[in-house]
Amino acid sequence: MANNIVEIADDSIHKESYFGGLKKKIKRNIYRWHRIIGLVTMIPVIFWCISGMMHPFMSHWFKVKLAHEFVKPEAVNQAQIKLSLQEVLTKNEITEFKNFRIVSFNNQTYYQVKRLSNRLAYFNATNAEMLKDGDKKYAEFLARYFIEDQTAKIISIEEITDFDDEYAYVNRLLPVWKVSFDRADGMDIYVETEQTRLANFNENRRKAFLWVFRTFHNWDFLMKITNNTLRISIMIGFLSIIIISMLSGLVIYGFMWGKFKKPRNANDKVGILRKYHRQIGLWVAFVTFTFAFSGAYHATKKLTPDERIKYFYQPAIKTTDLQTATLALPLDWTKVANLSLAKIDDKLYYQVFTKSEEKGAWKKEQQDKAEKMGESKKLDAKPNVAYYDVQTASLLPDGIMLHAKALVGHFIEQGKSGGDPACCDLTASTDEGDDEALPAIASTGFLTKFDKEYGFVNKRLPVVKLALVTDNHLTYYVEPATSRLAAKVIDSDRREGLSFGVLHKFLFMDWAGKDIRDIVTILSALGVLVVSLFGFALFLKVK
Repeated sequence: MANNIVEIADDSIHKESYFGGLKKKIKRNIYRWHRIIGLVTMIPVIFWCISGMMHPFMSHWFKVKLAHEFVKPEAVNQAQIKLSLQEVLTKNEITEFKNFRIVSFNNQTYYQVKRLSNRLAYFNATNAEMLKDGDKKYAEFLARYFIEDQTAKIISIEEITDFDDEYAYVNRLLPVWKVSFDRADGMDIYVETEQTRLANFNENRRKAFLWVFRTFHNWDFLMKITNNTLRISIMIGFLSIIIISMLSGLVIYGFMWGKFKKPRNANDKVGILRKYHRQIGLWVAFVTFTFAFSGAYHATKKLTPDERIKYFYQPAIKTTDLQTATLALPLDWTKVANLSLAKIDDKLYYQVFTKSEEKGAWKKEQQDKAEKMGESKKLDAKPNVAYYDVQTASLLPDGIMLHAKALVGHFIEQGKSGGDPACCDLTASTDEGDDEALPAIASTGFLTKFDKEYGFVNKRLPVVKLALVTDNHLTYYVEPATSRLAAKVIDSDRREGLSFGVLHKFLFMDWAGKDIRDIVTILSALGVLVVSLFGFALFLKVK
């Protein structure tokens, strides 16, 4: 009996010794690996935090303001339009082209004609003479207008046909003209002459910020030595390690602090570092997770190329197809801001854009009312474009929606062919019941301002929204003025956008105002940075 008691006691002591040693081993390894992975991610954390903190400063408090950011639509100068488009094209022996608009600058009015080569030519609406280097001159006119500077010397004017470091893909619009001025601020203005709009602008501070952000936040330097897939994979790898480091830190300095803490005297520098590393780390643990998780989630979207710029419909148009002269259209020319052409179901129509009384394309009171009523009510804007048959001059009822439906049908077919713009013609019926290429439509809308789903990053306005009845709630945004795809959104995009907006950009703080939101974002990033630096100091102190 006594022997059995001794054996049980020995076995109990052995088990206690075994599990005690195992706990010590686990404790030692957790701490050791927390230090190692924290050290591994220190440089990425410094890169991301500092460049991230710069973004609110540059986009808000130190934002450069231009004299004008858009060209207010005005009625066309009918007195300077002596010749119709057909007459101008015939006089210049142009039998085919892609589209046209009317533009006025330097006290003259021109037909801006897009040739089959995609080059823009300018013909005087009074005498049909072609303006030499017309697109370049119009770009200079617009650039000077946007900065309200008629005297600064121009260093260079170049056409940008591909995205580059200073004019990145996020700007969406191509081709554009880059106009560089000889000014103290080193101002570069990017203009899209085809739609008379500002594409982007950079001055010395913005150029420096863009370089820092591209290099230290987007890690574009990896593109010079590898490819996009590997760049994104490396970023996701580091972000995942940051999350693991945060979790192990919570275990050590939070849930199991009683097991890890060591008694230190008041003058012990290691104890002081550990104290503040622990306290600040616990405070910023949640935002560390939100930054890293949303950043990694956002990065996964970059693995799939954004090819929206390939989706457009601009077929060749014969001059002889224009049976109704532009000047013969039944219009109130005092309200006409511009004209263009659109092809719907293999039929050609004049697009007539009317001058809006709304500043910046929408009334302030309508905007405020829409925001109070909720996002679903933001689609109540009234389209300012009408469609007239080029042969009969008759008005096409609800033309803008028929045009948008036809474009979406084309883009669906184009997607099936691998994205080739020349793949398909718009010959299918736009009647919802007959169009097999186009799923049933859940809702439509006309947007003259950006909203949460169709944000500023998409650049193009106004657009038509077509939400389709699909399992992933596929929604198309098309720009009728250019017959281009502005955006395509599915549920996974909405989830990622919500994650990035709320967890990375702190849009949940919008209720407090942009100033407070940006301050909270900066302090959060600063906290993560300080924790990382304190952890590095501990690594150097603890042998």
